[in-house]
Amino acid sequence: MKDLLRYLIEAIVDDNEAISINEVDGEKTMIFEVKVADADVGKLIGKKGRTINAIRTVVKAATSKGSKKVMVEVLQ
Repeated sequence: MKDLLRYLIEAIVDDNEAISINEVDGEKTMIFEVKVADADVGKLIGKKGRTINAIRTVVKAATSKGSKKVMVEVLQ
């Protein structure tokens, strides 16, 4: 799942070396904390949050058979 998320983010941002994905695993949820370069945060979020919401939808669809809820958060 982390590889899919990294692949999607690399297609959007300019500075691929600055991508950092931290996986926080809980009992019922799995949170992916994404950090990118300051200049790429706007690109990742998109206009009115459409880009990050699309990424969240793809990640949730890829883990739909799992019993855990998956969340993607953008950190600065």
